[in-house]
Amino acid sequence: MKGKVYLIGAGPGDPGLITVKGKKILEEADCIVYDRLANRELLSWVRADAELIYAGKQPGVESQGNINKILVEKASEGKRVARLKGGDPFVFGRGGEECEILAENNIPFEVIPGITSAIAVPACAGIAVTHREHNTSFSIITGHEDPNKEFSSIDWHHLGSGKDPLIFLMGMERLEDIAGKLIEHGRSGDTPVAVIYQGTTPSQKTLISTLRHVAEEAKKQNFRPPCIIIAGSVVKLREKIKWFENRPLFGKRIVVTRARAQASEMTEKLGELGAHVIELPVIKISPPDSYEELDRAIQHIEVYDWIIFTSQNGVKHFMERLCRQGKDGRTLYKAKICSIGPATAKELRNYGLIADYMPPKFVAEELLANFPELQEGSKILLPRAKESRELIVEEFIKRGTPVDLVTAYETVIEEEREEVKGDLEKEIDLVTFTSSSTVKNFIKIIEKLGIEKNHFKKAAAIGPVTAKTAEEYGFNVTIKASEYTIDGLLEEIIKNGHSI
Repeated sequence: MKGKVYLIGAGPGDPGLITVKGKKILEEADCIVYDRLANRELLSWVRADAELIYAGKQPGVESQGNINKILVEKASEGKRVARLKGGDPFVFGRGGEECEILAENNIPFEVIPGITSAIAVPACAGIAVTHREHNTSFSIITGHEDPNKEFSSIDWHHLGSGKDPLIFLMGMERLEDIAGKLIEHGRSGDTPVAVIYQGTTPSQKTLISTLRHVAEEAKKQNFRPPCIIIAGSVVKLREKIKWFENRPLFGKRIVVTRARAQASEMTEKLGELGAHVIELPVIKISPPDSYEELDRAIQHIEVYDWIIFTSQNGVKHFMERLCRQGKDGRTLYKAKICSIGPATAKELRNYGLIADYMPPKFVAEELLANFPELQEGSKILLPRAKESRELIVEEFIKRGTPVDLVTAYETVIEEEREEVKGDLEKEIDLVTFTSSSTVKNFIKIIEKLGIEKNHFKKAAAIGPVTAKTAEEYGFNVTIKASEYTIDGLLEEIIKNGHSI
């Protein structure tokens, strides 16, 4: 039984610019054959058991025949094959050639178009490829014509004598030759030119010059592939509509240390603000060695007057065990609920529960200072992480109120990730810490990776307790959230973005 091959356009670089259908096929495919220019983050969506085949062609190395062979072989084995290609498969992606081979071998295939870098990259540089005051058409030209061809098929006379914008893909290594040919065939040496490196990503860099000087300037500024080259009067639009590089955290390299399951929201928000985010989860949320204490408390839940939740994870694990015992939120009718922080309160609402009390600031000290008056004989249940601070328990005991402290989950150190070592060794602008345990585990992980602590110049902390821990370990905490939440931390990072 034959499988099927899907030629998927991965888009111009930003993983968020792949199509919905392309993402769906990646999630379902048995085998993924991916290119050098396809963002590796896209591979995080594939099945754990999917076969990954790197088919990245280095400049000057011909391997298309091997790729064609792989596609036919894998589909002939009955597999659903995702052929992941940078940009769009049919815009200088050799997708047409691959489809021809598949058709010759009677292999079913489907083309899922992608956003071509020819349009997306100029857009992120603030350059509209069409504008009614400048042009009504444009040309996309390969900058990497087949070197085996005896004669060029590029009509340099037509391109040089016209006025419409010209967009060259894969032409960085031939920039001087391209500029020279255009001038030779009639284009003014004063024609505005933009060279855009790694467009649509936080590493985007844009050079604005003229046709006469662009090759020299690009050499001085050490521009290297992958770059898009665009020549024409529309380049001037960048002066007014440059937007991508104006975002408050553009280009800042920020490390997120939250647990993997919780890091995505923070990563996404920082990315939207232009940051290059390096995810290094240093803690992992795990079940405790035993649920015995928690299960016993749930069996006698009616004896508690208050239940204090200090985190979203505490809520999740508590409610899961509650349901395991055949109970739901109705069994909590006698107890009032305290939530530390709006994220915890939001998680409670997901289970139909509304917190009766939330302290004005989201640390233990504020909870204790402002907690509602308790009647004599009241009893409190505190389901939380193993090895958390004892302050809440100790203070309530001093006040004569017993607290049953039960372990709902554990935070354990995440394994170090060798694949991010290269990213961490580059210049880092900021490390974010959301708990004291993230600080301690981060130190352990970078030590195992052989990276000096002094390499990380600045840190941001979610609250005073976390900040104190980070400072004790020698970090320069330049950003401290005034509201002890992820949104509060992000707000403070944005406010101080200029000094990061």
